[in-house]
Amino acid sequence: MTIQEPLTSFSQLREKAGMTLEDVMALTGKSKSTVYRWEKGQVPAEKLAIKVINERISRSGTTRKDDSDFCFIDLFAGIGGMRRAFESAGGRCVFTSEWNKYARITYQANFDCDHDVAGDITKIHASEIPAHDVLVAGFPCQPFSIAGVSKKNSLGRAHGFLDKTQGTLFFDVARIIEHHRPAAFLLENVKNLKSHDKGRTFSTIMETLQEELGYNVQYRVLDAQHWVPQHRERVFIVGFRDGVEFDFSKLQLPDINPKLGDILHPGNGDEEAEEPFTTGAKAKVADKYTLTERLWEYLQAYADKHKAKGNGFGFGINGKDDITRTLSARYHKDGSEILIAQKGKRPRRLTPRECARLMGFDMPGEPLFEIPVSDTQAYRQFGNAVVVPVVKAIAHHMRPQVIASVESERLHSPHLAIADLFVDEEKASRRKDAVEA
Repeated sequence: MTIQEPLTSFSQLREKAGMTLEDVMALTGKSKSTVYRWEKGQVPAEKLAIKVINERISRSGTTRKDDSDFCFIDLFAGIGGMRRAFESAGGRCVFTSEWNKYARITYQANFDCDHDVAGDITKIHASEIPAHDVLVAGFPCQPFSIAGVSKKNSLGRAHGFLDKTQGTLFFDVARIIEHHRPAAFLLENVKNLKSHDKGRTFSTIMETLQEELGYNVQYRVLDAQHWVPQHRERVFIVGFRDGVEFDFSKLQLPDINPKLGDILHPGNGDEEAEEPFTTGAKAKVADKYTLTERLWEYLQAYADKHKAKGNGFGFGINGKDDITRTLSARYHKDGSEILIAQKGKRPRRLTPRECARLMGFDMPGEPLFEIPVSDTQAYRQFGNAVVVPVVKAIAHHMRPQVIASVESERLHSPHLAIADLFVDEEKASRRKDAVEA
């Protein structure tokens, strides 16, 4: 008879979560030897690992009926801004891909994933991805190598997007669209994508989506300052497989005039400020977010140097009535693009919680977005994210046409007839209302 070793507190927690040792390794990015030491109780497990496992346990105890109106996949997912938006429009996420281990930790702390979060999308075959109605992706911009088709033919090499975009991450988006032919997609990138490589990159993308993949495509540059107090311009590309009546130009911009003071912690130079968010205790901003004397002197000297040369480089000081510059992934280095003025003190950085608000991950009356990582990682993650209310507006604008395409496919695809048996009357009625809206 084999005597089993007693379970440690960590191994008990892991088993309660239904996780294997390999799951823990993938989730935390730790080596096998480190996780084994946690498992055997040789060293205490890191607090972050315990927190994420506990989050999984708490979510697994909650079951809910799938009342989604369409399903989507979330590529280059980051911390889930696109997913947050499309779930609000009635979608259900069936596949997620994000290569950064810290972003995956934040993502899984905030979403009830009934699927594993995949890593490097370049290593995933399109056939491994579930069928879906909508593809969403905030893909990184990479240089495109565009060469003549005739030359490629003479060398016996493929042309079309297989040639023009091979080696870029847009290629992976294109091959998945080609394989699954979703009803619609939404792609997001920096505004400068339009002018990258003298416009050739954007032309290649549009040619691929329209001419080679056959989608009806529209794009629009939107500034987040209509939704949040941040000047942040991004290009959004919407495509529909079918000829639905979608007009991106009819998306209405909100007239709410947000100001920085709306998202700052109360007491930041304004003792009468009220807290509109569900943040719990109203502790004052920690001193660690105030710039050190040395860093503040450096930023001022740097700004003076470039001002003397006629350049516009320098820090940005903001008050409660301002709109900020664009929050970037480098914000953790010195916070120079968005500094908050303080009475009688050196300026300070935004806190990660304020960044969550500035990016629309935290909104009044909604549950707080979990931030399970360090400040440095949080700044990087929010700086790389989409502004959630912007994408929510787009998702809701797309919703009627997405549902119309899904319903049309069900009617004209016999192999989907069985699925109709599982669509309850309430869901069918809701879809009908959305199509007619």
